[in-house]
Amino acid sequence: MQKVLVAGATGYLGRFVVQKFKKRGYWVRALARNPQKLEKTGPFLEPAVKDQTDEVFVGEVTKPETLRGLCDGIDIMFSSIGITRQRDKVSFMEVDYQGNKNLLELAMKAAVKKFIFVSVFKADIIENLATAREMFVEDLRKSGLDYAVIRPTGYFSDMSENLKMAKSGRVYLMGDGHHKINPIHGADLAKVCVDAVESQQCEIPVGGPETYSHEEIAELAFSILGKAQKITRIPMWMVNPVVKMIRPFSKHYYTLAAFFTAVMQNDFDAPKAGTHLLKEYYEEFSSQL
Repeated sequence: MQKVLVAGATGYLGRFVVQKFKKRGYWVRALARNPQKLEKTGPFLEPAVKDQTDEVFVGEVTKPETLRGLCDGIDIMFSSIGITRQRDKVSFMEVDYQGNKNLLELAMKAAVKKFIFVSVFKADIIENLATAREMFVEDLRKSGLDYAVIRPTGYFSDMSENLKMAKSGRVYLMGDGHHKINPIHGADLAKVCVDAVESQQCEIPVGGPETYSHEEIAELAFSILGKAQKITRIPMWMVNPVVKMIRPFSKHYYTLAAFFTAVMQNDFDAPKAGTHLLKEYYEEFSSQL
């Protein structure tokens, strides 16, 4: 039986990855800062997976001293570690780059067979958010380990923000809302990640089975809630200067804002995978709003 380490196990994708690896017959060690999170359903309907882990390792990727023994006996390393909604006073370089670099160094010392890492789709376009992650990807390529970089367009959990705005009565879009994206459900993306263990592909771009414009996603959100459509479009000529003004005050929020503006100004339509539909996710998620 192969043993896998899942770093980022308490996150949206990480929980589904734990679940999928376990169903495939792997022995699963979950790395978690707050292991209690594994015991409860997540805020975006991701499953509780405490009973699907064989071992929980408590540690923080930014603190190497807490990671001793993490990779002992491990065959496959998976990491979706990165800043999303994390509120700690840490930078993208500290987490997305150095945190994953700490994992890579442990994996190399332990002679792990393969390292699977989740980065972003079209990293060249969303350079502000992707810089740290792509620096790590370059280190991973040079490591000598067998590896796969998964590049999703966006998660269903990200799309929940549109439903929340619709619930409040109005959805705000940056730009005209005509650019397209095919976001993917965590369970479908987890299958792609686990399949990557046996795949020969080193770079795997992926999105969900359906493509929407951002305007269509907003319209879907209102439809699911049975509310009248109220959509406000903010011209990019207004958005871009405001985003730049954020930078001197908070590099963290500037990076996140730059990411969202890049997504709204470009098409993020990747090769399709999975079966979960955004409409069904919205119907389920709306019950907890």
